[in-house]
Amino acid sequence: MSTADTGPGSSVMTMPAAPRRRTLPAWAIFLIGVVAVVGVLATTSYLTGKPALTSSLTMQNTVTLGVPILLAGLGGIWAERSGMINIGLEGMMVLGTWGAAWGGLHGGPWVAVLSGALFGALGGLLHAIATVTFGVNHIVSGVAINLLGMGVTKYLAVLIFEPLSQNPRDSPPIEQFETFSAQPLGDWLTDLENEQRVVISDVAGLLGGLVTRVSPMLIITILLVVGTYLVLWRSRFGLRLRSCGENPVAAESLGVNVYFHKYVAVVMSGALAGIGGAALVLGSSPSIYSEGQTANRGFIGLAAMIFGNWTPGGTLAGATLFGYADGLRLSAGPETVHALLYAAVISAGLLVIWQLWRRKWRTAMLAAVGAVVVYALYYASDELPTQFLPYTPHIITLVVLALAAQRLRPPAANGVPYRRGEGD
Repeated sequence: MSTADTGPGSSVMTMPAAPRRRTLPAWAIFLIGVVAVVGVLATTSYLTGKPALTSSLTMQNTVTLGVPILLAGLGGIWAERSGMINIGLEGMMVLGTWGAAWGGLHGGPWVAVLSGALFGALGGLLHAIATVTFGVNHIVSGVAINLLGMGVTKYLAVLIFEPLSQNPRDSPPIEQFETFSAQPLGDWLTDLENEQRVVISDVAGLLGGLVTRVSPMLIITILLVVGTYLVLWRSRFGLRLRSCGENPVAAESLGVNVYFHKYVAVVMSGALAGIGGAALVLGSSPSIYSEGQTANRGFIGLAAMIFGNWTPGGTLAGATLFGYADGLRLSAGPETVHALLYAAVISAGLLVIWQLWRRKWRTAMLAAVGAVVVYALYYASDELPTQFLPYTPHIITLVVLALAAQRLRPPAANGVPYRRGEGD
């Protein structure tokens, strides 16, 4: 308690200022999260006897399948940070798959990436014209883009690819990127992984998957993640674009061309989704366009963006999670995917300890109940039904979004209709 003079012979009692809570920097939180995830996976691998949980093959599949999801999520960030809901990412990604195959046939993998971006950007431009210029509801326009993307690519595949591949659903194979490995680091990590040492081999397997058979597509994606962060959070243009998503009327009053920034954001959103489609084509074996190739990854990219709280780093974490679930399904059998239930039990136990330390009794109790239920499911079955395996990423998407819903903070004007001069 302290006193403050307000005049001759008088004083007012004031309360001391409340101490500010110290928060960890973002990089420290990221490192803690990585260590926690690796620890949970290593513990699960040891206790269940499933080394595929942390194998280099699983990590390679995680990268291959997570990159398209991450690119779609980045596209969602660009659009929604400007106040534009873009559920048309799936359709733009579909356009990108066809464009990548067409460009790859004529000019190789680099042209495939550029062509995929161009076709995705065209879908974004159409979405921007409908929503920004004509004021069409964002959801309605996004659904229309999804339907249009599937219809247009199916028509073009029959028109152009069928005479070449003799198949109306597939394109001829295109040239892939040449991959490279970090040697001799990769061989050393492989040796450590094969020794099956607790924790050490798990870490070696995960790192080995990141430095073995690396595609230029991964490098492009990393650069786009960093570029998105620098442009949207470290540039004047990005500040203006994000202001359009928070309060477009106030941004307009300060001289910001809201329409221009929304157009750029949505077109860039489509281009990123189109590059995600190109990543799907170039990451398949053989590298071809195939009808239904995206398998709803555009929607999973949106989920990764929401899980990541509309930030590039958080979206990277979400895409890695969903890509890992899909990659594990491909690299191992249903028994190994079943072991993820055990990992969920361990994670729930850690959550209980954390919430008890924070004295969040209700949350700790709910987490404990969830851990018991999940462990009962794990104990009662030996493997997941094969019918559920293709939908593992979708199930994890629903669970993660349900758990993360309380901490989300979307842009304030996201999806709100805007007309120039309405604040006058």
